[in-house]
Amino acid sequence: MAIFRSAPGDSSAFKLLLLLTIMYGLMSFLAYSVIHMKFIKPLGVDAPLDRFSEGRAIEHLRVLSKDIDGRHEGRPGLKQAAGYIKGQLELLKDRANSNFRIEVEESAVNGSFNMRFLGHSISLAYRAHTNVLMRISSVGSSESDASVLVNAHFDSTLGSPGAGDCGSCVASMLELARLIIDSGWIPPRPIIFLFNGAEELFMLGSHGFVTTHKWRDTVGAFINIEASGSGGPDVVCQSGPGSWPSLVYAQSAVYPMAQSSAEDVFGIIPGDTDYRILAQDYSNIPGLDIIFLLGGYYYHTSYDTLERLLPGSIQARGDNLFGVVKAFAFNSMLRNATERQYLASTTEGPLSERAIFFDYLTWFMVYYPRRVAVVLHILPVVIFLVLPIILRLADFGVSSCCATLFDFLKGMLLHFIAIILAIIVPVIFAVSRLLLSSHAMNWFAHPYLAFMMFVPGSVVGLLIPRYIWRHFHLSQDISIQKMSSEVLANEARFWGAFGLYALLTLVYLLAGLSGGGVTFFVSASLLVAWICTRLFCSHERSLRLAVVYTLPLLPCLTYLVHFGGILLQFVIEKMGMVGSIPPPLGYYMQDVIVGAMVGVVTGLCLGPLLPVVSSWLARTAVMQLLLHVSVLALAVSSIFFPYNVDAPKRVVMQHTVLTTGSTQILDSSYEFSVVDSNSLPFLFKHAREAAEQLQIGSGYSFETSRQRWLALFPVSFLFSRSFKFPARNDDILKQYKAFPHLSTVEQEISATGTRKIHLELNLGSLKEVWVTALNITGPLSSWSFADNKLPAPESIDGGPPSYICRLSGASHEKWTFWLEANGSEPLRVEVAALDQHLMEPARHLKRLFPDWVDVVAYTSFLSSYSF
Repeated sequence: MAIFRSAPGDSSAFKLLLLLTIMYGLMSFLAYSVIHMKFIKPLGVDAPLDRFSEGRAIEHLRVLSKDIDGRHEGRPGLKQAAGYIKGQLELLKDRANSNFRIEVEESAVNGSFNMRFLGHSISLAYRAHTNVLMRISSVGSSESDASVLVNAHFDSTLGSPGAGDCGSCVASMLELARLIIDSGWIPPRPIIFLFNGAEELFMLGSHGFVTTHKWRDTVGAFINIEASGSGGPDVVCQSGPGSWPSLVYAQSAVYPMAQSSAEDVFGIIPGDTDYRILAQDYSNIPGLDIIFLLGGYYYHTSYDTLERLLPGSIQARGDNLFGVVKAFAFNSMLRNATERQYLASTTEGPLSERAIFFDYLTWFMVYYPRRVAVVLHILPVVIFLVLPIILRLADFGVSSCCATLFDFLKGMLLHFIAIILAIIVPVIFAVSRLLLSSHAMNWFAHPYLAFMMFVPGSVVGLLIPRYIWRHFHLSQDISIQKMSSEVLANEARFWGAFGLYALLTLVYLLAGLSGGGVTFFVSASLLVAWICTRLFCSHERSLRLAVVYTLPLLPCLTYLVHFGGILLQFVIEKMGMVGSIPPPLGYYMQDVIVGAMVGVVTGLCLGPLLPVVSSWLARTAVMQLLLHVSVLALAVSSIFFPYNVDAPKRVVMQHTVLTTGSTQILDSSYEFSVVDSNSLPFLFKHAREAAEQLQIGSGYSFETSRQRWLALFPVSFLFSRSFKFPARNDDILKQYKAFPHLSTVEQEISATGTRKIHLELNLGSLKEVWVTALNITGPLSSWSFADNKLPAPESIDGGPPSYICRLSGASHEKWTFWLEANGSEPLRVEVAALDQHLMEPARHLKRLFPDWVDVVAYTSFLSSYSF
């Protein structure tokens, strides 16, 4: 029995489908090459001294990520890294010629402030964090001259060598500083390099600089370098205040990589950068936030190593940085804090507004300010509304124009339904597969599976409206228009699609967002395609029409494939760390998100062609073929395991020690949690050695208490459930002479009954303290942190209002602080100290996990007090 029944026109449909497959395949190959830096030739260590060299930067990175063992707060490696950076800067200072004025210093920063992170309020107190700075200027410069700041952090997060995040940033800065000196370029304005040592602890290093350093008010512009992975596009994700920084970048970047729409979604993504401190929360310095986007599989894992870096990424970053730094230094808009404040009232014009910008495959950059966008982004909607009058001039009449507009609106609705179905169909496929599968995220280590499973189904979703409503119900009178119903229907479908993109462009504009450039590009390209078809094909329906229509769209479609490819790769890589929600819904979350995103990108990439090609492709045989391909891919995907060493599963292992006093242990346990859809039972099913060691069959229980994960607050809200296993106490007492302990120094009671309790926190003999968290409940009215200001209260596990404070730095010294209570009810203080040191049983247990599992392991000492 035949699978497909041939019908008239199927041959042409399959030819067109094949041509489109080849076309999008070539576009995808080009996009892949651009995304993975195939066009960038990295220079070696023997490159000319007046060129930025990735090879020389790699040598710095080798020391920072391999020779130095762990650049984490509380570990010796962090001080070693600071020493290495300062040493390299001193060497550059010694060899600079007499036209340079070079200043190198190391500073210890202290401070306290409140912030919201991951949607939760928290207070941060820090001391003795190290920043290393270098100021390069001409001998004739003054201390108050406006300067350009280049910032990156040299600390890394728990358990990670930090080659990408952010050793690559530091190495780039060291090579950039060398390039400035060796090239003989004397900057007309000072260039400050800030190597800050405490970004992973919630941007403490940059906060210390911007609130206390003597150079802070001289900074007129900054470039923050970050990494969300191991390379790829080094994208400007945030820019401001105003449009000036992005304009400078557009004019000077050698390989422009920027996307203003990233600003619209940055707050949705879990995480933050020093840009927030420098440009938003504690200063208003104009600047750029430039981030490595890809390689997110390794971000914040033990696999973030030198070998994982994508060749060419650092070279492109360095070439861009040198050009942008020079452009900032020469720019007349570079002003220090005093000048910016004085001129604030005069900069409400073009340079104080947001801009629309995006790069075209790193070849060039499209940039225009918002005042231009107000005109450009309204224009497509105006064209859409005026066009019925223009098209019906020969038989002008109000009813005729209204009927034409009404048909266009119906075409817009059908195109909108097609895009929605392009999202819904792959989501249905994702859910259906999970109902029959033993694990989620099969595509995680094999991204091509996501395309194979979801793209054909998404195309089917796009074609469904044309397949169902093959006969477009026209409002226009065919006899009056003297055109066939098919021509009028095709016209309505095209202008409906145009109208949808025009409307989205206007919505972006009215919402004050920066992403309307993409939809405007699509609208403008559609207009060009329509003009070409009117000139060369008139109203004929043939494959020639499809070709003539497609050719003007090729630049736009190529860009959309490139843009969509970056977006999908980024989303897929981040699905391993976005957090988990309780079952049963949590099992579906990541697959549903990826299926929906594939649908969005497919609709974006194929949508402009839909008004023309759907008349050929919306056929039973074609849709059956696409469905068969999707079903086959779904079936084949079940044999793939979700993880491997290139796409590891993230697991958090906490050795929890409950203590009382400074020497007594109440309880000890191992606790595990994960941050994706495949839950802990899945983990221990496939990590058999670890499961046997823990006697998984009988000795565990589900825990839902986030209080036990207090040391990681608020990251702990990414966990939904955890397993708890008993642990022995013997080794703990051998390793530690004293545990963290909180004691009262003095208590004052005012005439109004307010109590002020002076406390002292001793962290005992903990070895490598990363952070200590305090959770305070009760009638707290003030405290000595954050200028005596309390953050918004939090509720942990549905408990009473809590005030959370994280302490970091100089763990060998005692913390002294006071709490003020406005009632007789006792204050309850819970302390969680995170020590990176693991005892041998815990280290042995960690080694039992297979290599496709990345385990972040530490010891958390919990204690509770009442005052």
